[in-house]
Amino acid sequence: MKAFLLAAGFGTRLRPITDTTPKCMVPIHGRPLLGWWLDLFHTHGVTEVLVNTHYLYEPVREFIREYNEKNTGLTVYEAYEPSLLGSGGTIRDNKSFVEGEEDFLICYADNLTDTDFSEFYKFHKKSGAALTMALFHTNLPKQCGIAAVDENGLITEFVEKPEEPKSNLANAGMYIATNEIFDHLSDSTSPIDFGKDVLPNLIGKMYGWYTDGYIRDIGTMENYEKANEEWPYDNYKNTPEN
Repeated sequence: MKAFLLAAGFGTRLRPITDTTPKCMVPIHGRPLLGWWLDLFHTHGVTEVLVNTHYLYEPVREFIREYNEKNTGLTVYEAYEPSLLGSGGTIRDNKSFVEGEEDFLICYADNLTDTDFSEFYKFHKKSGAALTMALFHTNLPKQCGIAAVDENGLITEFVEKPEEPKSNLANAGMYIATNEIFDHLSDSTSPIDFGKDVLPNLIGKMYGWYTDGYIRDIGTMENYEKANEEWPYDNYKNTPEN
């Protein structure tokens, strides 16, 4: 399987760290967040990853170059964006990356996670959905994209940061999609936000899969510090043991 890893954001809530370090390169137990992502992909059989870049792209580009020199069996590509395309726009403009693929991953690099992508994939194939969204239980549903699901896991409602949440099942920022997703991406060149512009159009067509693995958005200083305290893996392990 191939994967998109969305990593081009400014990381404004992590300043002053992100004044000089792109968010996907902030260290967790001494290892860049991007490195943990690549370990996770490799563990679950992903063979190619496309990482989009924009802000402070140079250290990301260098990390990718050094990683590819290791010949791990996972090849990483960079898609530099002179102007941000939005999470949906990145997928739209790099359609050729997944040409001919039955399924592919879309993940936000903001998160630190040890999610079991192998189990995620099994559920996705069983559902036959155009898109399967990883979900987790949150204590702050008003700050997340919240899904309501039926007894089979079909997502019947999805609202970004709802005033009156109908559940505490939050979007984990990880999806497995089929090429049908491109039918829901505008052909325009304007930026597209995946959560706001694409997912609402997939209500009744996408399924939710609950992950009980570790997941934390490291986008604030508080969460970043918690992630470094909680993360159960150390810098001396090449791959997390699920």
